[in-house]
Amino acid sequence: MKRLALILGTLGIFGFNSMSHAATPLLATEGQVLSKVISDEQGIDFMKGSWADALNKAKKEDKLIFLDAYASWCGPCKYMARTTFTEEKAGKFFNEHFVNFKMDMEKHPDGPRLSRKYGLEAYPTLYFIDKNEKMVHMSVGALNVKELLAEAQIALR
Repeated sequence: MKRLALILGTLGIFGFNSMSHAATPLLATEGQVLSKVISDEQGIDFMKGSWADALNKAKKEDKLIFLDAYASWCGPCKYMARTTFTEEKAGKFFNEHFVNFKMDMEKHPDGPRLSRKYGLEAYPTLYFIDKNEKMVHMSVGALNVKELLAEAQIALR
């Protein structure tokens, strides 16, 4: 009986241990966790807060707002969030030159109003907007880093 309890206890520990690793794949090794944290910090830093906060920050810093207009169901939007926006080149340039803001245009309180104002027709749409809410440039569709940086250069002219 003791032997059976020992076997079942051992299996239970190993089973629990393997299940906990499956639930937290980022904790596989310290190196993987560290690289994930670093890559998040190197990409575009999208501000938290309201649209009014973004406008105020743009006024204060005399910068354009880079608005990632997305929808939660949009595959290309998710792709850009996972790849293009996390790239170090994008982060360095956008964090220096823009107030960066992500907005789910269907769920955010200002989404429907801004969608009408800027004539939103597809996701993702990337807007470059001045501190007075005037659109100075836009791009429709998913972009890689090189294309995104080219669009940003056009917006800054």
